[in-house]
Amino acid sequence: MQVDLEKIKKLPPDVRKDFMKMALKLNEKKKISKVNSDFLAFTKHIWPEFIEGRHHKIIAKKFNEMAEGKVKRLIVNMPPRHTKSEFASSLLPAWMIGRSPKLKIIQTTHTGELAVRFGRKVRNIIDSEEYQHVFPDLKLQADNKSAGRWTSNQEGEFFAAGVGGAITGRGADLLIIDDPHSEQDALSPKALESAYEWYTSGPRQRLQPGGIIVIVMTRWSTKDLVGKVLNKQGDENADQWEVVEFPAIMPDSEKPLWPEFWKKDELLGVKASLPISKWNSQW
Repeated sequence: MQVDLEKIKKLPPDVRKDFMKMALKLNEKKKISKVNSDFLAFTKHIWPEFIEGRHHKIIAKKFNEMAEGKVKRLIVNMPPRHTKSEFASSLLPAWMIGRSPKLKIIQTTHTGELAVRFGRKVRNIIDSEEYQHVFPDLKLQADNKSAGRWTSNQEGEFFAAGVGGAITGRGADLLIIDDPHSEQDALSPKALESAYEWYTSGPRQRLQPGGIIVIVMTRWSTKDLVGKVLNKQGDENADQWEVVEFPAIMPDSEKPLWPEFWKKDELLGVKASLPISKWNSQW
């Protein structure tokens, strides 16, 4: 809202005061609308200390498209310690259920304990004053508020599970898979195959019509879950994925992906320098 201060100064004091109150309320409504509709704005609102990198803008754009129904299958491959889990397993489910209060979310990772930890973070975000300022109508049910399983006052649900864990009876509008393999799994073909079998017979079967799947992970093997689902894309009726890949160090410039946070010499030992492939043009 553009305000001509010189004209405002000429108004009677009581009129000027009322006008400024109205202007502040309008600006606040615009801010709330932006946080509601834009994932990166939501992140900055909830996490003031967040240090933004170029890769965050690309991921946030995909999350926005996902929330708008334009993306249904998304894979994000990136190195450790680049806010992968903070984005996908904490902020994303909180933002999505705020926008769609009846959303059913299944959150998975390689261990049940870690999945529950993510659930606790999402729950705490929703309970926060900052979140309630943007989504005041969404509350968690007091009698069903455990870290790994909770419901909202508007029929929304969150369920956390580790790879191999039972998901019988659960449905998902949003399925988030965050690092389904540990580094040790990459050394075990059996563990990699077991994770894929669990995915196809478990969480993938719990998806509701029109449901969304997000896989975010650091890749330690070409035979991991991402490799297997991408290899299936040629099959009839198989899921078709959008893939975003980030290396720890950019191959063209040899600079860190996230120079605002990481120095190059600190990343030289990182094993997850993935090929940037088609995303080179984004930089």
